[in-house]
Amino acid sequence: MKHLLLSLTVLVLLSGNLFAQPPESGIARKQYVTQPFSGEAVKLDGIPDEPVWETVAWGNDFIQYQPAEGIAPSHPTQFKILYNDKFLFIGYRCFDPAPDSIVQRMSRRDEFPGDWVEINIDSYHDLRTAFSFTLSASGVKGDEFVSDNGNNWDTNWNPVWYAKTQVDSLGWTAEVKIPFSQLRYGNQTEPVWGIQVMRRIFRREERSTWQYIPQNSGGWVSGFGELHGLRQLPSKKQVELAPYVVAQAERFEKQEGNPFADGSTNRISGGLDGKLAVTSDLILDFTINPDFGQVEADPGAVRLDGYQVFFEERRPFFIESRNLFDYRVTGSFSEGDYDADLLFYSRRIGGAPHGSPDLAAGEFADVPQKTSILGAAKFSGKTPKGWSVGIMESVTRREMADIDRNGERREALVEPLTNYFVGRLLKDYDQGNTIVGAVFSAVNRENGIDWLHRSAYSGGLDFQRYWKNRWWFLKANGIFSRVEGSPVAIQATQMGFIHLFQRPNARHLGVENTRTSLTGTGGTLRFGKIGGKSDRRGGVLKFEAGITWRSPELELNDAGFLLAADEINHFSWAGYQIQKPFSIFRNWRVNFNYRARWDFGGQFLQSSVNTNTHAWFKNNWRIGAGLTWNTLDISNNALRGGSSLRRPPSFGHFSYLETDGRKKITFFGNTYFGWSTGHTARTSEYYAGLTFQPLDALKISLYPGYSASWRKQDQYVAKTAFADQERTVVSEVNQRSFSLTGRMNYNITPDLTVQYYAQPFIFRALYQNYGYVTDPLHQAFDQRFQRYDPADVRLAGGVLSVDENKDGLTDYSFEQPDLNFIQFRSNLVVRWEYVPGSELYLVWSQGSLPDAYGDFGTPLVRSLVENVFDQRPQNIFLVKLTYRFLM
Repeated sequence: MKHLLLSLTVLVLLSGNLFAQPPESGIARKQYVTQPFSGEAVKLDGIPDEPVWETVAWGNDFIQYQPAEGIAPSHPTQFKILYNDKFLFIGYRCFDPAPDSIVQRMSRRDEFPGDWVEINIDSYHDLRTAFSFTLSASGVKGDEFVSDNGNNWDTNWNPVWYAKTQVDSLGWTAEVKIPFSQLRYGNQTEPVWGIQVMRRIFRREERSTWQYIPQNSGGWVSGFGELHGLRQLPSKKQVELAPYVVAQAERFEKQEGNPFADGSTNRISGGLDGKLAVTSDLILDFTINPDFGQVEADPGAVRLDGYQVFFEERRPFFIESRNLFDYRVTGSFSEGDYDADLLFYSRRIGGAPHGSPDLAAGEFADVPQKTSILGAAKFSGKTPKGWSVGIMESVTRREMADIDRNGERREALVEPLTNYFVGRLLKDYDQGNTIVGAVFSAVNRENGIDWLHRSAYSGGLDFQRYWKNRWWFLKANGIFSRVEGSPVAIQATQMGFIHLFQRPNARHLGVENTRTSLTGTGGTLRFGKIGGKSDRRGGVLKFEAGITWRSPELELNDAGFLLAADEINHFSWAGYQIQKPFSIFRNWRVNFNYRARWDFGGQFLQSSVNTNTHAWFKNNWRIGAGLTWNTLDISNNALRGGSSLRRPPSFGHFSYLETDGRKKITFFGNTYFGWSTGHTARTSEYYAGLTFQPLDALKISLYPGYSASWRKQDQYVAKTAFADQERTVVSEVNQRSFSLTGRMNYNITPDLTVQYYAQPFIFRALYQNYGYVTDPLHQAFDQRFQRYDPADVRLAGGVLSVDENKDGLTDYSFEQPDLNFIQFRSNLVVRWEYVPGSELYLVWSQGSLPDAYGDFGTPLVRSLVENVFDQRPQNIFLVKLTYRFLM
């Protein structure tokens, strides 16, 4: 623990002036004064030439943000702002002496193609959050909700607003009309809002801003200029209702004798999405019987190490305005595996059922692939006094599997009726320099599946303090969890992969089979510097140090995401960044990381150092490379409860290259190589991407990926018993995977798009040279295991039998673990926003999961191609129509 104590001592010494008052930044805050008008004086045609525009002045004097920060931009930009009783209007004039060179690429919403201009509006004027509206020269809209002072940009916020653009001899112009109902603000008589306007000149990869904010400032929203002149803004409460109807036809291969697989299913359903503004700054979102058939499928992924696979949330209801519910237990700059842990992970809602029916011979079952969401609601916003409030609740249906045996039907419960709740509260003080918060989540299930938690609760308190122009920070949080259920459920949790209380060398733990609850804690303490004055090279030194812990009984996976408990992690990060162009570089940075890990029994588990560097060249190419040295690696999870396992010291190296993203053809490549001492493990990964944009409206991309790894003897296989002793069977493993992801985007208009996505994926793992664990913590690798004599291991019918004592009889057996997993998924989506906020989707989805587990001898890619295209895929055809009523 001496490493941890040393780091804490340094942290305390550096934080002596923690609560010193922040000095002035020295940068003048600009002001823009708007004016009201009445009636329909602005015709939205993309040209701000109506007489009413002459009542306000141009906002100008932009300054370059990148690449050459602080100098005049290549071409000037101007804007004007007006408002009436319903809308905020923005007019832009983007000068360009070469109008034919303006890049008018098109894309789907929120992909920000080509030349664009945007306005960020801090209508709460809390110096932390903002609403961003981006408009490309081609007319494509993008919108984001900005939080955490610019550290989070949520592209899934999709308000209703209007815009037009025009290209002329002086450059290009635009007009934007934003309903006040889409913004959140207080009820002040003459409010002051924060604003920032940014322009991108694509061919130069240049950005300029109205309000100068240094790149090394450590913040964004807190540096905005101000919008004055607003008076008596509308207080009308927003009401939006978006009913929808879905028609779906599914076609798949018929299975003889299976009454549930006759080759086709059809359904028609409907639902309702809605928004209700309770006040001008607090809103209720709800959905009834939601359908997410237009959402892109998850990519293929398989892990042999036992850890969960994290999939990003893609469903619109759960990702829009999710910043309040995104409670990361750590969130460090060092980006350790612990940074994946979340107190709330919305993919838990509506996932695959936990249970599966037990089938007898001759029985068939129709099991739901995912749990139906009956309804969900979110209440979120920010009050004029600085209280940010977020509440989400959802109910999922009781799911039953239909079982058939010669025409006789019965049902089996596979998922109980469940209620999910999460609440978040934040309060900022001192213009956002001090923030305190609280969070609470609850999952409650009806009885029915004995091994599931009946209820699960978690919560926490958090604190953030910034000072010295927000360059310095201190962040802390503390969390708790409590799960309740039957003794069967709680024992399963104690012995599950995340906890493994049965580990024989974990003297601080023990399985108690009568317990009906578990209570755990966790938290993080972080201190660092994220900004500062540039040195003569234009560089700034940044750093962070902290600790994060998960007690043995912490359990978050009913509502959140937790990789492992019983850990104390220390992390340190330091980086030197030069943001200004020099020599051949646009910018350059180098980083150093140190990480260490203990368990709550005091066992030192891991020590690693990493350094990496990244460069962005003036020709807009990028490269990067890094090296990691794991000096100590002891895993409490590798043997699934069969004691901790020492793994050899290892090295890892990554590198990447990206060509100029502005070109018609672009490429990136990424490689990783890892190896362990003593020739005990090796890994190689290759990923690439090729993008071709023959037209402004068409983009085609291919992303191949290949990985291969080998471990000499320490791959877990099974647990068994021999002569009253536990046997943990391990083996050598050779695993490979290949995927080819293809994408095509075509814009017929900014509001009518065609998108295609496809990914074939194969993962193969071959095991050999089986043995068992003898002394898992021994310093010498070969002393940790005893390999079987090949003559004592026999394979028959997919089962391996072992005659350990060589008496000619089977002492124990286990299933052959070899794996050949193949998957193909694709989506073709036509999306038409025929009225702002109202959409028509035409979707064709394909998927196949071939039974290729025994196809080990065929070469990897050949096996993928033959198994995917030799089988009839599942086809789903879907039409979804929504119409949004604004009231």
